[in-house]
Amino acid sequence: MGSGEREPFNNTVVEWIDSRMPIFTMLQKEYGVFPAPKNFNYFWNFGAIAFFMLATMIATGLVLAMHYTANTHLAFDSVERIMRDVNGGWLIRYIHMNGASFFFIAVYIHIFRGMYYGSYKKPRELLWILGALIFLLMMATAFLGYVLPWGQMSLWGATVITGFFTAIPYFGEDLQTLLLGGFSVDNPTLTRFFALHYLLPFVIFAVVFLHIWALHVTGSNNPLGIDTKGPQDTLPFHPYYTIKDSFGLLVFIIIYCVFIFFMPDVLGHPDNYIKANPLVTPPHIVPEWYFLPFYAMLRAITFNMNIYFLFGFVMLLALMVDFVWRHKPRWLSAGQGIAIFVIGGGLVLLGFTGDSCQRIDPQWLEANAAFKGLCGNLQSLPGMSAEAAPISAKLGGVLAMFGSVAMLFVLPWLDTHPVRSARYRPLYKLCFLLLVVIFLVLGYVGSQPADASVMGIPLILVGLAGTGYYYMYFLVLLPLLSRFEKTKPLPESIHQAVLSKQVNVEAKI
Repeated sequence: MGSGEREPFNNTVVEWIDSRMPIFTMLQKEYGVFPAPKNFNYFWNFGAIAFFMLATMIATGLVLAMHYTANTHLAFDSVERIMRDVNGGWLIRYIHMNGASFFFIAVYIHIFRGMYYGSYKKPRELLWILGALIFLLMMATAFLGYVLPWGQMSLWGATVITGFFTAIPYFGEDLQTLLLGGFSVDNPTLTRFFALHYLLPFVIFAVVFLHIWALHVTGSNNPLGIDTKGPQDTLPFHPYYTIKDSFGLLVFIIIYCVFIFFMPDVLGHPDNYIKANPLVTPPHIVPEWYFLPFYAMLRAITFNMNIYFLFGFVMLLALMVDFVWRHKPRWLSAGQGIAIFVIGGGLVLLGFTGDSCQRIDPQWLEANAAFKGLCGNLQSLPGMSAEAAPISAKLGGVLAMFGSVAMLFVLPWLDTHPVRSARYRPLYKLCFLLLVVIFLVLGYVGSQPADASVMGIPLILVGLAGTGYYYMYFLVLLPLLSRFEKTKPLPESIHQAVLSKQVNVEAKI
């Protein structure tokens, strides 16, 4: 016999099922009377919105899979047949196609909210890691799905992205061959990508279940970033937050429908309406918009990392671990730290300059004798050639791109400040909002050709500067702010903060 008390239901069918398998009791506890902080704002809607978008993507994807043909000779035509001959096929495809973009919009806002209000801090580290894993799985699923229409951007995007695996030393080319099912993007690649694209949404759904489970164990964070201290700080999830989430979802769906019915192709790329042709390369190969910041980081690394650069980088990393990440240096004195900073920084500059000399226009060097002599001396150093570099520019770009996502997984241990919410951390708030702006700038940089410039400034340098700040934010600024930032005073409880806010509003009236 099962143990545990439960409240009977008035509905006969529901009561019969629940007495044998208490699923409705579980739903009532987890989504009915579940206590949630009473000060949620509309940023807390986007978790539910993201779940709705996931369900929409799975439902429409199942229908599209019934009519899609995973064959390089038929894939493009099967998509066009869905648009023309399948009843409602155009609508289902546009819902799915734009749904990917709106799913990412909801998740990006969800991540923004989590980082702004410190939802990754103790005791919610595992909750955050599961969310980061969902984001990584979404990226993989979206990339695989982008290949399936078999347009020009599908083929060449797959060729470029899978080509990055060859940058991995020793086994990169074998890994690429295994992924492609051959030596180029062809029919085996398409069938594999279709199978994986069909599978991964269900994996995402399973991780979402774990994500929600972890949330209901630790409880939700709130805009103040303080823990609930009793029933006076909470409200039952239903009806208060079900109504609030429903309203936010309705507004989101209205905007979503505007794109579906009035501008369904605005978030896509026109080249993908041209059938894939391996003999014709598009003038500008770009991923979908939600990958553009990471694509900009990938392209920002245009220099090889030779032994001088790497040795200096390791010295600076050791310095950062002891002086930045630790609250008190353990291994190094202040004098040793300064010496390591000077030597390590000098080696990084030496390695970078020596590698850059190999890419300077020879005619320009001939016209500038001083630089020619400097570059000649640097290139004569052992291990300075591009061929001798342990990490090529290609591999460096791949590491920068994947490392940018990996930062999310270790974020709970990079920011250890006891105060969660940016409302009470003015310096953190400034640094984080600057990160958001730079992330948007990186998105613009990623959308432009590699040799583009704005006001005479090469965008590749803008991308490099943005990538530098991105990593500096996580690896340097967050640990330093955790040690030294002074915060505003926190309210004693959520209830007190809500009451004081209400009093202030009434006083203004």
